[in-house]
Amino acid sequence: MSRTDTTRIFTLLATVVRVVASVIAALIVAHAVFVFFEANPANPLVEFTAGIRDSFGWFTEDLFQPSDPKIGETINDALAALISVVAGNLVSKLIVRLAPTSTAKA
Repeated sequence: MSRTDTTRIFTLLATVVRVVASVIAALIVAHAVFVFFEANPANPLVEFTAGIRDSFGWFTEDLFQPSDPKIGETINDALAALISVVAGNLVSKLIVRLAPTSTAKA
């Protein structure tokens, strides 16, 4: 396998990491919207987004606790989504940086 092929694999991996982090963030934001507008928690879509939020956004659960729990959960979800996007981009950039560079022969 040549360095160019390896670089392409690293670039593809970086793209996959960014896309997965963005999809997770979008699902967490959807959960935030469902909570804010008081969607039926027994709805399968709401349950699915709650599961994603619990799996990938657990670190912000109950972080902020304003007097209105609905606002608190919405803020905590939005923060989890933001951190997901930022972390995905940072990991993606690290992967690209670790990719072997092609050496020019003179």
